[in-house]
Amino acid sequence: MKIALGTDHGGFLLKDAMVSTIARVGHQVIDCGAAVMDPTDDYPVFAERVALAVQSGAADRGLVLCGSGVGASVAANKVRGIRAALCHDTFSAHQGVEDDDMNVLCIGARVVGPSLAAELLETFLRAKFSGAERHRRRLEMVRAIETSGR
Repeated sequence: MKIALGTDHGGFLLKDAMVSTIARVGHQVIDCGAAVMDPTDDYPVFAERVALAVQSGAADRGLVLCGSGVGASVAANKVRGIRAALCHDTFSAHQGVEDDDMNVLCIGARVVGPSLAAELLETFLRAKFSGAERHRRRLEMVRAIETSGR
């Protein structure tokens, strides 16, 4: 798979470890920035880049890192078709994919350390959408909300 990865200054120190994890488990990284540590950069820029890469099909899934992960998930979810979630436990990281077809994982680098972040990422990347009828039905409801224009 191709994994779009973006991070602001809050997640920048975790970036290299996540790149290594993605490569180690056999996937390709699409680097959506930041290229350098800049304490004045803004998470919406990188969350949008990742979300657009997933939306366009250039990436299969995405990972956004910021300080808490909250802002990244809020911003990424503004892009149509993106199902981003903040996960700090492995259950959510796999169930979000299996039940909700989550396509962008958000991690708070000031909340979890490198070892747990790698475990979350690996869990997210291994998970597959179940395709169960009830999950497809719920995703259609989510899509209806997304396209309602409200």
